[in-house]
Amino acid sequence: MALQFLVGALVSVIDIMIHALVTIAAIGAARRAGLRHTMWPRTHLMAVMVVTAASLMVAHTLEVLVWALAYMIVGAAPAGSHLLYFAFVNYTTLGYGDVTPVEAWRLIGPMTAMSGILMFGWSTAVLFEVLRKTLEHLASIAPSGSPSRSQDRAKSSVGGATG
Repeated sequence: MALQFLVGALVSVIDIMIHALVTIAAIGAARRAGLRHTMWPRTHLMAVMVVTAASLMVAHTLEVLVWALAYMIVGAAPAGSHLLYFAFVNYTTLGYGDVTPVEAWRLIGPMTAMSGILMFGWSTAVLFEVLRKTLEHLASIAPSGSPSRSQDRAKSSVGGATG
């Protein structure tokens, strides 16, 4: 059982490193793209969000591949199982149950799921932060007569009067 925890922890750390690298790259790219002045702010926001989400999906796919490789190395899946499918089902917590780990590696599925849940939560936080920062920037560069600028001034004057 200790070996299962060790392997699961090692693969989880590798996944965390992959996710950290992709997060840093995605946030950096979103920051650079978000700082541009644009004539089409909604299209710009959509593009930033699509690129960020796609980058994070690539990270998740790489992380699943690492789990599939680990399953192959330790022999965690029954003979003839499709390792990538098995890893995806575990990582996403889909849990069909049509493929289960061999008895000696039965904790590897829940450890994969635990890692996947953590990575998906992390991705959600990244997406919301990129959205927040991009909207904040777009509001700051909006023309002074635009509705978003007028709403910002109204909010700050209301907040200033009561705060």
